[in-house]
Amino acid sequence: MKISKQKNEKENRLLETAFKLFTEKGTKSTSIQEIVDNANVAKGTFYLYFKDKYEIRDVLITKKSKKLFLKALSKMRKNNIQNFPDQIIFIIDYVIDELVKNPLLLKFISKNLSWGVYNQTIIKLYDRPKEEQDGLYALFLKAVKENHIELKNPKVTLFMIIELVSSTCFDSILYQNPLPIEEYKPYLYDVIRNLLK
Repeated sequence: MKISKQKNEKENRLLETAFKLFTEKGTKSTSIQEIVDNANVAKGTFYLYFKDKYEIRDVLITKKSKKLFLKALSKMRKNNIQNFPDQIIFIIDYVIDELVKNPLLLKFISKNLSWGVYNQTIIKLYDRPKEEQDGLYALFLKAVKENHIELKNPKVTLFMIIELVSSTCFDSILYQNPLPIEEYKPYLYDVIRNLLK
């Protein structure tokens, strides 16, 4: 039990340190030596958890994206929103607003928001399966079935929605392209609603 707790603490220190360095300096400019020095662990310990700095970056992107969706789902449930398209819009709106508040996180995740739902390799390796039962993916598939929405492939539709949000909001938030995010949202939400008819 104690060994497992120490192992989790070391892994968490590596993740937190890497995130801090990646957002301050960028992934390319951050070395594994810097990560381990700042996390106060041996270099060999790093390789017990991750094969290289790109794997730890991918784990972080997946975890940070997934956390955004889980927080959005929790908030949506507290607001007791029943209409399925309204639920999806609420979740997307929450995620966008969080990314607006945290441009470093937005730049770090870049256009990879879907990893929090679709990066199954990393999710299976680093997260608990319980979270999957309550996640966006499960909610979406269940709601499509319960609401008798005729989607050719619900998994693909959800992926398209997240990718659309990820890529267009990145440019809209950071560069006001094609519009500032608050002006862009109504267009985005109309498209999402149309996908869910």
